[in-house]
Amino acid sequence: MADSLPPALLEACVVVGASSDKLQEVYQTINSDGALEHLLLEPEVLNVLTPPFVTRPQAESEVLGSRGKLRRSFLRKKREPPPSAAPTTSQGAADGREGIEDVSVPKDIDLMALPQLCFPGGLQVANKQKEEQFHFLVFTDIFGNKTHGVVMQCYRPVLEGMSFCHNGGGSPKCPKLFCAYSICVISKHPYFTALKDCLSCLLIQLRTCRLSDMKERVKEFAAKLTLVPIPPPGQLHLMFTIRPLTIILPSREDKDHPLIDLDLHLPFLCFRPQQLLQVLSCLLQEQRVVLFSADWARLTLVAESLLLFLQPLSWQHPYVPVLAKGMLDFLMAPTAFLMGCHLNHFAEVSAETDDLILINIDDGSVSTSTSDSVDLPDIPPVAAHGFTLRCQSLQIHFDLDQCHHASCADINEQRAQRRTWQHDLNHDIQRITLELIVNIFRDVSSHLNYEHRVFHSEEFLKSREPAEQLFYKKVLETHIFHSFLKDRLNRKMDSFARLELSTRSEMQKINTVVAAPHRPTMQQIQARRRGSISENRLTKRLGMSLPNLREDQTISFQRNTLLSRTLLSDPAPRTPPKPVKVFKLPDFPVSLSFHSVQGYYMELIQQLGKAIFSVQSENSAMLARYYYLRGLINTLCSWRLDALSDFQNLNKTDTAIFPTHLVTWLVDSLHKDERQQAERRPELKRLILKVKTDNEKPLVEPDDHVKKFRLPCKPLHQEEFVRCVQECRIVRDVATIQRLFDALTDIAYTHTSSSVRGQPKQVDPELFRAFYTFWKDMEAEAQDVNLPSDVIDQLDNSECVYKLSSCVKTSHGVGKIAMTQKRLFLLTEGRPGFLEIAKFRDIQEVKMTSAPFLLIRIPSLRILTSGRPEAFEANLKTETELWNLVIKEMWAGRKMADQHKDPQYMTQALTNVLLMDAVTGCLQNQRSITAASKLAYFDKIKHEVPMIVPKTTSETLKHKINPSLDMAEPQTVHVLLYTPGQLTGNGSAGEMNPKLWVALSGGKVVVFDAASWSMLQDCIQVGESQLNCMMGLVQEQVWIGSQDSVIYIIDTYSMSCNKQLTEHRHGVTGLSVDTSNQNNSQLTYSCSCEGTILQWDSSSLKVKRHFYLSCDSLSSIQIHGGTLWCCCGDGIVEMKKSGTPQRKITLPKDIWSMPSSFSSFIVIPERGELWASCATSAELCLWQTNNHKHPFKIISLPRSSGVTCMIRVKDQIWVGCHGWRYAGGQCDSQLSNQVLVVDLESHTVTKELQAHSDSIQTLCSVEDRYVFSGSACRDGKIAIWKVE
Repeated sequence: MADSLPPALLEACVVVGASSDKLQEVYQTINSDGALEHLLLEPEVLNVLTPPFVTRPQAESEVLGSRGKLRRSFLRKKREPPPSAAPTTSQGAADGREGIEDVSVPKDIDLMALPQLCFPGGLQVANKQKEEQFHFLVFTDIFGNKTHGVVMQCYRPVLEGMSFCHNGGGSPKCPKLFCAYSICVISKHPYFTALKDCLSCLLIQLRTCRLSDMKERVKEFAAKLTLVPIPPPGQLHLMFTIRPLTIILPSREDKDHPLIDLDLHLPFLCFRPQQLLQVLSCLLQEQRVVLFSADWARLTLVAESLLLFLQPLSWQHPYVPVLAKGMLDFLMAPTAFLMGCHLNHFAEVSAETDDLILINIDDGSVSTSTSDSVDLPDIPPVAAHGFTLRCQSLQIHFDLDQCHHASCADINEQRAQRRTWQHDLNHDIQRITLELIVNIFRDVSSHLNYEHRVFHSEEFLKSREPAEQLFYKKVLETHIFHSFLKDRLNRKMDSFARLELSTRSEMQKINTVVAAPHRPTMQQIQARRRGSISENRLTKRLGMSLPNLREDQTISFQRNTLLSRTLLSDPAPRTPPKPVKVFKLPDFPVSLSFHSVQGYYMELIQQLGKAIFSVQSENSAMLARYYYLRGLINTLCSWRLDALSDFQNLNKTDTAIFPTHLVTWLVDSLHKDERQQAERRPELKRLILKVKTDNEKPLVEPDDHVKKFRLPCKPLHQEEFVRCVQECRIVRDVATIQRLFDALTDIAYTHTSSSVRGQPKQVDPELFRAFYTFWKDMEAEAQDVNLPSDVIDQLDNSECVYKLSSCVKTSHGVGKIAMTQKRLFLLTEGRPGFLEIAKFRDIQEVKMTSAPFLLIRIPSLRILTSGRPEAFEANLKTETELWNLVIKEMWAGRKMADQHKDPQYMTQALTNVLLMDAVTGCLQNQRSITAASKLAYFDKIKHEVPMIVPKTTSETLKHKINPSLDMAEPQTVHVLLYTPGQLTGNGSAGEMNPKLWVALSGGKVVVFDAASWSMLQDCIQVGESQLNCMMGLVQEQVWIGSQDSVIYIIDTYSMSCNKQLTEHRHGVTGLSVDTSNQNNSQLTYSCSCEGTILQWDSSSLKVKRHFYLSCDSLSSIQIHGGTLWCCCGDGIVEMKKSGTPQRKITLPKDIWSMPSSFSSFIVIPERGELWASCATSAELCLWQTNNHKHPFKIISLPRSSGVTCMIRVKDQIWVGCHGWRYAGGQCDSQLSNQVLVVDLESHTVTKELQAHSDSIQTLCSVEDRYVFSGSACRDGKIAIWKVE
């Protein structure tokens, strides 16, 4: 239980000071000789207070709040008077003497070191009263788990014969001695400000209480703090009162954000931005860093702030922000660390220890133990400059910001104003520091291979500017960066990933759609030449509706290496912090008896119930937080069934904060009668079954390894070769790699004996090394291309030079032939000039010939283009055969790309060409051209696949996109969903673009910005089963029905799946929303394959109705008017919303001789028509809705074997078909996978659209302007069609 139950605010309260015996001895010594100077005492633990403070009466069966059961005991000896509890030896415990009491102590707290840390400067005896002081502690265990402490040091007078006395009267003579004691409040959570406020309230009570009451006051204070729960992640803060202050417990923004309860602007008050960058650079490079200050409190607050500035990078080394004077030997540790000590030790530490970074918080200086300056690489200048600029916009002085406001007469109102100001300032600082981290590490993701978890560190370093490389080289070797890499490889969608995605340049977004080989564009060459990295503004695309697709969108292939490192000089407008809601806890009970505490919890549960009712249909995020808190309190009260009910509601409202371990413990601890009651409650039965199922699943350890790419040392079989090529990021596509494998093994196995030929082919490691080296050399040479300005002006900004010939004689003079993704051109010799040879789409013929030279003939290449009567001829000599292959492949790829409106064909052709170049370069023998020809894929298939797309298809097809771009093989597109821009309008000033949601195989969802076709989210994982249906709701949600019986709900702002509806028992096959509801809340219907239909309140996510339809297989549902239509395998059923069937439409037996079942249907209420299709029939059946006995019309579908999906668009029915039918092992080549357009009026097929090489799986209408079609995995692409 102790490990399962989330801790309360207080973990322990420890009183530390001098023992009464020691004080008596000191008092007598001073009275005898009067010497007080430099008198320091050894602090001891006087008292340890830990929960539980309240227990049930013996008749009860449970212990209320029994958090301490599994903690080790701390033995203390009772002394009377006063109570003093110094640690005793194990022998004392073994003696079994009376006077030994077991005290439960949290297992993560080291009481041996605590006294020193509570008095880091020593426990002093003074001859006058001193002000109270606070400082802060952080304890870290060997696993990196942190515990936090807030220490209050107070002074009490000391008299002869007693340790402490009352400040006021009660003493016959005036005190002359004052001794310090400390109260340390320990918590699992870094509530530094809140706990300091709590101790400040306790201080007021201690100043006026009697000595005999002091222990009871501290115990009462500690007991109250154990009644305060910790708020779950989200926008719900908790408020409670300890007289006279009202105290706020902030929550974490989400589960990946750290909890922040301190002033993040303190480092900005202590350091200039340049010095702050130095400090952060030292931490990123994992140096041995020591903070100094004359104020103990500053050490921890500044250290914590610095570590928060590094988020999401996490410090992995020893961290001790406060070192007592007896702990300075910690600074001799050879590893990296972050520690803090008093400024008095600066000279001593500097002199005794080498290689330390010394940071003086008080004067804002940064130095080393051997020099006044720091000789470490600085943060890259672009990122540093951006950080410095952002810092200038911060308003870090509260008085300046508030000087125009009226003065507050109420202290709590003034504190609330300060909290609001600090919350907003903390938000701005987090945004600025996150921008800094994003600017430093933005390009890391482009050097990752996610599938094989490889980071190409050498390539990343080469892509950095020379002056930055030393910094990155040091950072890349650190543990902090290695942990960051794990998160990137796991595709963690944290604040870093969201900011990096939202601030990508237009060119970076385009590169997510078309993955082209890495070459600098003309724009980058110009920028490099000017010494500027400013990006030309691209035309702003239409945001709130789908754009008019233009052809030029399909031909950009550049990699923006320079521009990708551009500083966020024009970031998104400042987004205000999310609004928070504050929930006030009830006043603490006057007495801390069991019944009083039980009454407190009951009042808290009642208040949470009212809060749940108030937000039931308005705010699901807040509703989840209330369920979490009420479930936690019910657990503390041992009301297990009520707690499980709350957590069941939480599970379908927000799975991100679902306390799995606590719920498992609750289920395991159910008594027999409770388990029987739970079995009678369906929602609890489902939750218990889920917990049991999850626990029975084998524990799969997450794959956190990170590999550095290394060249192979042994021969590679085909599978190993595929993996190795993917790891080194040359090619991702498996089919292309297999052709490369055939090319590299062709020569080696041509001349081998017949006995060797029968063995599996292998690629020699030396050959692979030669190929890899040649490929990387080509990339490096391309980065150094430096064309004349006149030539660059003739090319498009997006063009890249991919191949350059040697200097040759041509029919237009001497020069070098250059190839981009669009054209061939001649760089003339002498005075450099530009002569266009041909655009690939204009080529009509490429032919190898020979030109006479003296008595020999020199191989040459002849290129004929449209619009030019004369051919271009070049004497390419030994390069002729390779250039012939290259140009023909590019020509074929361009034709394919233009015909099919698919830029991926051109990208693939470019890749093939570069692979040909590398193969010939590494083989360098007579058969290298033969090997390279195996990679000429498009030049070969142009004779097998029709190059000419039918006119109707070409005119209707606008564009094609590949949702499997980041995957090794194409994935089936199961479902498509278009959501208009206003769906994600979350109250911000800027309007959000529309989105295209794509459900792929294995529970993967990718999201495209439908205004630019850039990929917004490469993969959201929602389960692991096939996804069957999707639906967008106005409440910033996308519902997804899965074959695993779960409805997953994606938050469109965070792009995360944090809600699940688990009421279905079988695969969810259909979703539909009823927009005709008179109330504002939308009613949503879902169905599962066995016939269950659920009606949901989409606001509260509760089932309102549940009914069952007896059928073979329920595949979809639709709502029209007041009627629910259900598509079953054996018929289409019309039902009332109450669940009562009205009629059933079935297939007449006289129509088809072979059995068939419905696959899809469309109801057209205004025409009184029902259109239906079957998966195994190439016909559409039309019924009149008022006469369902027999279809009045049957429409034959040409060249199809069945229908997979249908949608209505304007006055048309778009039908997705699958074409291939196998009979007797033979494929019917007359059938095809196509989209057919049927006219509603004439009932005739008006268009046959062919753009997919596999069956059509899904269709999606977009504002009646476009239709999207997605296909199965042999094609795996999405076609975008224009609606006329």
